[in-house]
Amino acid sequence: MYNKIMDYYFRAKQFRAKKRLGQNFLVDEKIIDEIISCVDKNDFVFEIGPGLGFVTEKLVDKAQDVVAVEIDKDAIQILNKNLGDKKNFTLIEKDILKVNFCDIYPNGRKIKIIANIPYYITSPILVHLLGEIDDFNNKNRSYIDEIILMVQYEVAKRICANENSQNKEYGMLTILSQFFCDTEIIKHVSRRSFFPSPKVDSAIVKIKNNFRPKVDNPSPLLKKTIKAAFNTRRKNIKNSLLSAGLLGVNQALEKLGWDFNVRGEKLSLDDFNKLACALQEYNK
Repeated sequence: MYNKIMDYYFRAKQFRAKKRLGQNFLVDEKIIDEIISCVDKNDFVFEIGPGLGFVTEKLVDKAQDVVAVEIDKDAIQILNKNLGDKKNFTLIEKDILKVNFCDIYPNGRKIKIIANIPYYITSPILVHLLGEIDDFNNKNRSYIDEIILMVQYEVAKRICANENSQNKEYGMLTILSQFFCDTEIIKHVSRRSFFPSPKVDSAIVKIKNNFRPKVDNPSPLLKKTIKAAFNTRRKNIKNSLLSAGLLGVNQALEKLGWDFNVRGEKLSLDDFNKLACALQEYNK
């Protein structure tokens, strides 16, 4: 075990990590094995940002099929050298935001996604994979069974938050992640598990696709209502909705019997939909 960990560390140290790509390579075999434990032998795995392939090397021995997408040409050379002879491995040189699963899995196969992504691109990637909350026919989401995601710990808490969490944790990223899915943090990961070591800890998050929205009969105004609440977090819900230009705010809140001073971060997804439905008749 010790030699293997040192091997990952040595290989990562030999590579010039690129700050612009947010590269911090996972070198802790216990954490790598934690990720691998989420994969079954019949799984078709899609890996985002395999980097030097430390997770990938174990994935190809565990899963039925592995497709990985990477944009770093230097990492791609190493991946091709070490894994190019694996029959169940395909490497795609492309930006994940330009990948459409229908081009890779023409038979509509359900896939498991493994990803270690930097903070700055977390939201764009999740939008690309899951779609916006009003994107009910997102094609990429229809392929996804679940996502095993390594992100900064603070981001993980935001993904898995709810209306009872600390105010700063519950927000648009929470709603985006949970509108069609269940989320949970499955492992807190120390910053020492990476090289170069980042300044903050990370976490492994599981995002399980339910293939249907969490609320019944979502209002056409739901997305606008949620954005209004979180775009002006310091304001109460009444003033947030008025600032967004929505009409009939007082009437809708009175109809629901709500306190005008409640804040958006205290509303559940069901609450937001009730509010959006109440606003609908005034905003046609």
